[in-house]
Parts: sequence; structure tokens; C-alpha cells
Amino acid sequence: MIQDLIDNLKGYYNDIIALLPKLLLAIIVSFVLYSLMKWVKRKTISFLRERADDKLLISFVNSISNIIVGIVVTLVFLSIIGLGNVAGSILGAAGISAFVIGFALKDIGENFLAGIIMAFDRPFRLGDTVMTGSVEGTITQMSLRDTHIKTFDGKDVYVPNGQIIKNPLYNYTIDGFMRGSFTVGVDYGEDIEVVRSIILSTIQSIPGILTEHKLPRTHVKNLNTSTIDIEVHYWIDTFDKKHSSLEIKSRAQASVIKALTSKEVGMPADIVEIKNYDQKVKLEQVASV
Repeated sequence: MIQDLIDNLKGYYNDIIALLPKLLLAIIVSFVLYSLMKWVKRKTISFLRERADDKLLISFVNSISNIIVGIVVTLVFLSIIGLGNVAGSILGAAGISAFVIGFALKDIGENFLAGIIMAFDRPFRLGDTVMTGSVEGTITQMSLRDTHIKTFDGKDVYVPNGQIIKNPLYNYTIDGFMRGSFTVGVDYGEDIEVVRSIILSTIQSIPGILTEHKLPRTHVKNLNTSTIDIEVHYWIDTFDKKHSSLEIKSRAQASVIKALTSKEVGMPADIVEIKNYDQKVKLEQVASV
């Protein structure tokens, strides 16, 4: 029995000795291949950073490249040491496992594929203001599984990529322009064209409001009981980080109110008419007496 154990150990020792050259070669080749692929990846990422404006695509390519490098180096290492069949078995088992697990983890696979589609279709960029479903905010990051959105009230929301690709996505800033609006109610006795002229000249002087290509506009929106509603539209440059959209709207509204007040333009509140029908009945009774 002891002799059999010794013979088995000698057999393992001889196998290890015979495997050492292949193992050493596999380590060297894998190291060289890993270094070469890493160098290619760095050059590719550097090229994309110089030529592409979309940082999301660069981040996504970087993540995918790391996975590909790991898989290729592992398969080459196994093939060199004589475990090519094992590598094939691993790939086959991975394919079968992916098929089986796909049903149990359907949402994860869906989000992964959605991330790939969005990385190349690029419906948004870092810093874009978007709305998907009930989530509205600024894009800060996108991974293989979800997209990180920073809402305007400071919440960090991680929206699954599958949800974004299956639902309408509103991108307010992809072309660099965003429209703002507000409504002013004026008295029926005012000259509407004069009022509109005052409003336009006022908002054109607000820093951050565009006065070329996309001009401010006004129009009569509603004829209410006591006021005529004039809606004001203006455009801002979303790439200009010196002015926030909320601050521009606040300044525009304050300046318009100040300008209309200085011109003595009436801006009445809702007028409520109260009729006392009981008093009329009493007067009729007194007259009959």
C-alpha cells in the first residue's frame, strides 16, 4: 500500500515536471498577451478621449475591454498547458449556464443588453438633463446594469437600463438648448401689444437668455374672467454653466413684474362677484307693502 502511494506520488511528480515547461511558457505568453492587450486598450481609450465627446461610451468600452482581456488571457493560458478541452468545456458550460440562468435573471440580462445598445446609440451624454418615467435629473454615470441620475433635489437614482430603453426618454439638453416659460396675467383694459413689447424688451436683457437664433416669444394664452394671460417663452444655452435655468427664470419673472409695475400695467388678482339674492327679495316685499 505504501509502495502504491509512493508510485502515485512519483507519477504526479513526473507529471508536474513534464508540465513545468508548458506552465512556464503559458505564464510568459499570458503575461505578454495581457500586456499587449492592455496597451491596445489604453491606446484605444486614449484615441476615443481625443476624438469622442461622449464620456459614457469611453467608460463603457473600458468596462467591456477589461472583461474581454480576462477571458482571452484565461483561454490562451489553459490551451498552452494542454487544457484546451477544459477551456472548450468551460465555454460550453458557460453558454448552457447563461441560457438556463437567463430565465431566472432575465432582468439582469435585459439591462446588460440595454446598456450595450445605449452605449452605441447614445441617447444622452454625461451632464445631460433627462426625464425617464417619474425620474428627472442630470446624467452622472452609466454602467452595464443601470444609469445614475442625480435629481434636482439631490437624490441619487439608479435607473435600470432596460427601463430607460423601453420607455420614452426626454432629453432636454442634448442639442444645447432648453426652453423656459412663465405666464403673466394683465387687466383687460391694457393694450396687449404694448404689454408684450415691454415683456420682450425686459427679458432680452436678462443674462443667460438667448437673443440670437432662438428669440424670446410671447402670445396670448388664455382669456380668463378677470385677466388676459400672456405666456412668455425664452431659450437658454445648457452648455453655459454660468447661469442655472431656475435662476434665469426667477430673474426673468422678477424683472417683468418690476417693468410692468413701473409702467402702471394692471395685473389684477381673480375678481369674485357676490350677489345677495335674499336682499332683493326683501326689497320687493317692502315695495309691495
